[in-house]
Amino acid sequence: MDRRVKYTKKVIKDTFIDLLEKKDISKVTVSEICKIADVNRATFYRYYLDVFDLLEKMEEEFVEDVKAAYGKGDSDSQSLLYYATSLLDMCYRNQKLAKILFTSTGKPYFLNSILEECYNRCKIRWIRAVPDIDEEDIEYASVFIFNGALGVVNYWIKCDFDKDVDEVAKIIQNLAHYGLEKYIYKR
Repeated sequence: MDRRVKYTKKVIKDTFIDLLEKKDISKVTVSEICKIADVNRATFYRYYLDVFDLLEKMEEEFVEDVKAAYGKGDSDSQSLLYYATSLLDMCYRNQKLAKILFTSTGKPYFLNSILEECYNRCKIRWIRAVPDIDEEDIEYASVFIFNGALGVVNYWIKCDFDKDVDEVAKIIQNLAHYGLEKYIYKR
């Protein structure tokens, strides 16, 4: 991609994120983005249909970046801790965007493809570890673990990234492995 195109898209996205920090997406206009970003409306429409398409493309890029981070480790290192750390690291490095995607929209459904990938990889590990495990048990466990993990990520973002990435990843791993026992009943 041409350097100018990258720059233009970045300016549009940064402006959009700044506006979303101040108001709801339904109140953000293409004209406003273009005026602040100092780009022509035709330039905006060359890349995006509207503000909702822009947000969707940003979500897709975020997901692809997380998936790319997942792919860096070998299959044995790709545990729940590895996945959690990758997602948390991406959120931490893109704090403004993460806040908007997780808290402003309130719908982290854009992460479903990441969760599905985590599920498929974890399922293989679980079957290797416990060959006679029931498929339905895997489904229930994964729903519990991954939805809980997303809740923890969402809470961490709402708390303004108050804990270290590794610390939050360990919380997710411990809750997934030991449930509440380590946190509630440790006294």
